[in-house]
Amino acid sequence: MSEILYNRVALIGLGLIAGSMSLAMRRAGVVGEITGYARSPETRDTAREINLVDRVCDTAADAVKDADLIVLAVPVGAMGAVMAEIAPALKAGALVTDVGSVKKSIFEAVTPLLPHDVSFVGTHPMAGTEHSGPRAGFAELFDGRWCLIVPPDSANEADVIALERFWRALGARTERMDMDHHDLVCAVVSHTPHLIAYTMVGVADDLSRVTDQEVIKFSAAGFRDFTRIAASDPTMWRDVFLENKDATLEILGRFTEELFALQRAIRQGDGEHLYDYFTRTRTIRRGIIEAGQDTDAPDFGRAKKTE
Repeated sequence: MSEILYNRVALIGLGLIAGSMSLAMRRAGVVGEITGYARSPETRDTAREINLVDRVCDTAADAVKDADLIVLAVPVGAMGAVMAEIAPALKAGALVTDVGSVKKSIFEAVTPLLPHDVSFVGTHPMAGTEHSGPRAGFAELFDGRWCLIVPPDSANEADVIALERFWRALGARTERMDMDHHDLVCAVVSHTPHLIAYTMVGVADDLSRVTDQEVIKFSAAGFRDFTRIAASDPTMWRDVFLENKDATLEILGRFTEELFALQRAIRQGDGEHLYDYFTRTRTIRRGIIEAGQDTDAPDFGRAKKTE
C-alpha cells in the first residue's frame, strides 16, 4: 500500500500540469484528497465533468483550506495576485510550491505575502506538451522527466525532502538547483527555443500571404516541429519572457552571434565550418536520446501509427 505523503493537496489552476499532477497522484496513491480551483467557471465545470480532482472549489480560498501542500499552477505573472488571495486561508505549517518555469520572479512575488507559519519551495517539472486546459492532462506526463527543486536559502530541509519524495512518486526524477542558475538553464533549453519557434512561424505566416499558402501547404517536418512548439499557451509564454527577461536576452544575444557566424559561412561558401558545426551540434541530440529524454523514433515519436 502506498504511503500518504500529504493528506490534502490543493491545485490552484487546472491546466495541463495540474491536471497531470492530479492523475499522477491518484495513480501513485500518495495523497488523501485533491482539491482544485480555476479562475474560469468553464474550466471548473470541465474539471467537475471529467472528475479531474476530488473536489472542485469555486474560490481559491476554499480550495486551500486545510491543505498541507498548495501547488500554484497559474501563469507566472499571476502568482503574486493568487498568493495574496489565498494567504489568509492557509493553515499553519502548510507548504506552498509552484510549477512555473521562472523562479526568481516567482520567489520575489510570492514570499513577501506568505504567513509567517507557511513555507515556500519552488519546483519546476520539465515536462509538457503544446496542449492546454483540464482535458490535456495525463498521468504519465512526468514519467522519467526531470523536476527541478528550487528551494530558497531559508527553506526547511524537511520540506525540500518531502517535495522530492512527492515528485518521485509522480514518476519524475529530481535535482536541486538555485534560482538564478535555474532561470539561465531554462532560458537555454526552453524559453529561447520557444521564442525562436514563435518567430519562425511568424515569418512563415508573413510569407504565406504572398505565396498562396504554399508555406503551410508544403511544410516539412522541421517546420511542423516549430509549429508544434509555437502552439503552446500564449498567456503562459508571454509571462515567461517578461519575467525571465535578463536570462532570455542573454541567450538570445549568444544565439544571434552564432546565427551571424553561420550566415557568414553560407555567404562565403565555407562548407567545412558548416559541416563541423552541424557535426558538433548533432551530438547534443544524441545525448538527449541517450539520457532518456526523447526518442529516436521517426518524427520524434509523433508519426501517425498505422494498424
